[in-house]
Amino acid sequence: MTFKSEIVFVRILLPFIMGICCAYNLQNPLLITLLLILSLVLLIYSIVINIFYKTLRAYTFKGVTGIIFYLFCGTLGGILCLLNTQSLDKEYHANRSFDYLKVWVNDDPQQSNDIVRFEVVVTTGYESKKSQPLSGKLLIALKVDSLNPVKLKYGDELIISSKNLPVEPSYNPSEFDFKAWLATKNIYHQTFISQDHLIKLNSNTGNKVIKYAIEVRKRQVEIYRKLIHNDEAFAVASTLVLGYRADLSKETLATYSKTGTIHALSVSGMHVGIIYIFLNWALYFLDKKRALKIFKLLLISSLIWYYSLLTGFSPSVLRSAIMLTVYILAKAFNKNSNSYNILAFTAFCLLVYNPFLIWDVGFQLSFLAVFGLIYLQPKIYKWFYIKNKWLDKLWATVALSLAAQIATFPLSIYYFHQFPLYFIFSNLFILIPLTAMMYLGIGILMLRLYLLAPIFEWIINFTNAGLKWIADLPFSGITSIWLNQLQLILLSFTLTIFIIALINYKKKLLIASILCIFVFQSFTAYYKISASQQKKIMFFSLRKNYAAAFIDGNEAILLTDLSANNKNYEFFVKPALDQMQITKLHFVKWERDTVLKSFTKKEHQLVFHQYHILLIDDDFNYKRIDQLPKFESVWLHHNPRKNIADLRSEVLFSTLLVDATNKDYMIKRYEQDANKFELQSHILKKNNSYLIDLKVLK
Repeated sequence: MTFKSEIVFVRILLPFIMGICCAYNLQNPLLITLLLILSLVLLIYSIVINIFYKTLRAYTFKGVTGIIFYLFCGTLGGILCLLNTQSLDKEYHANRSFDYLKVWVNDDPQQSNDIVRFEVVVTTGYESKKSQPLSGKLLIALKVDSLNPVKLKYGDELIISSKNLPVEPSYNPSEFDFKAWLATKNIYHQTFISQDHLIKLNSNTGNKVIKYAIEVRKRQVEIYRKLIHNDEAFAVASTLVLGYRADLSKETLATYSKTGTIHALSVSGMHVGIIYIFLNWALYFLDKKRALKIFKLLLISSLIWYYSLLTGFSPSVLRSAIMLTVYILAKAFNKNSNSYNILAFTAFCLLVYNPFLIWDVGFQLSFLAVFGLIYLQPKIYKWFYIKNKWLDKLWATVALSLAAQIATFPLSIYYFHQFPLYFIFSNLFILIPLTAMMYLGIGILMLRLYLLAPIFEWIINFTNAGLKWIADLPFSGITSIWLNQLQLILLSFTLTIFIIALINYKKKLLIASILCIFVFQSFTAYYKISASQQKKIMFFSLRKNYAAAFIDGNEAILLTDLSANNKNYEFFVKPALDQMQITKLHFVKWERDTVLKSFTKKEHQLVFHQYHILLIDDDFNYKRIDQLPKFESVWLHHNPRKNIADLRSEVLFSTLLVDATNKDYMIKRYEQDANKFELQSHILKKNNSYLIDLKVLK
């Protein structure tokens, strides 16, 4: 039986998280004052109740006191969230414009081709020879000089020209929301500058501990670079042991993701656990006396925190380090500790340090996985009794993998849109190689055992090859699974009550879970049937390219200048097509006439299910269109010298489409003319995509 006093932080955590979520979505400076007053009132109430508990006979209204306590936890979470929201600060750098900004580099800059991206903290603004202290973060994309590139590192102070812009939102369906993602990191503005708009000062600031960690990690990465010859093996080694993911390829990430072993590439609790097991075994000789045992546990705790430092203090590593520290201290002083309370205490500490971690996917999955290991693994393990020692250990490992996958199943599908069917086999396959890689990798760095590098590299290559083989097996995974928030909530609720029903033998709950599964499957079937009958045209909003999908059921014709392996296609277009369950796709270019089923593109005219579009490009320059043809839409492409007033007199149409191949000044002119004539227009650049549902038009 678990007493309330054993799970104090479990009781605190839920209202605390709810307070953070509410405050995050209701960001307002006035809310800080309101919550401070409310929390003060609640705190005074709690103090008075505790002091005069018997006099007031507070035991008669314990329920009200409990609600007050939870409300106080919620307000505390809200206050911490708002106080950490830098855009609400009066000195936030984007509140007014400046000529120049003084900033310092807040992370390890990452370079891709001639662009270096990094996060900075703004400290001072300069305008007309006057300075003003500022606050807030800024994301910088710096175009470096190819002949004399500037070298930047954590803590470097810079003077930059002030041209910061708000981070753009996502414009296409299912596109990764970069703005929302940066907001969870407290970044709301970005700037694009060239190297000649930047001055590097001869000063350095920042957190000295983090600076030391980054420098040490760089030196360790360089050791791997010299010893490991295969690029993929080097990238996996750096990621696996040090959490340095800059050189990891898209193909390797996809392989680990498809096999359900992506956790191996995220320095997490498993890695920390492997280190703890080794240290606990290596220092066994200190178990003889109580004082030496305490020293041993404190030494292990210190070494684990040092390792966490080297990996950049990722949320998963911090979670593991805090949990292990609490566990070690409880063990050292012979205190009984509740696993759920330790888990909740860890989450509470991390959220007090940074409330925005609640939106971090790694944070969410990490804690859910550990909860699954604590709650589900023992129960799954009891399904079978196995006498053989080694088979029993194998089953325990399978139960471990099952517990983690079940606990993270709904969120994993929601975020990654796929489910690996061979995850048990994959996790069993990497178990021994992963342990060997961790020990060898740390041994090479810490003990300078460079002779082990060829063995280390061979194991990594063997593991990569094995996982690639599993990923390429038939039916290795279910892909393109898209859940909306309602489906996510329903799936999570269904899974929860189903597990509770099975564990506690609750017949009514089991029936309720089966009914929920039926409702969930009904939603899924409805969306699938709707997708098979859809007839839509989707015009995508791009930066320099054009793309329009003509969708008929599960097939689509994509009129675009992008290819299937183009990054812009994968980032802006493909997610929407996957969500609309497109299984067959034809690529068509603007310059080529094409006839496919209900799609006809010929002589600058496009017809799709009786929807007519006139395609106007520079071929129409200084030419007149005769006979007053009728179209639903006119699509302007590649800067045609066609006046909108003339176009209206030559063509009957109701909608004007302007894609991103047109120059900015031409786009502005087209938009102004369209507004002048009260013409419906859709600018397919830095605006939302445009969807036409042909079934609705009928």
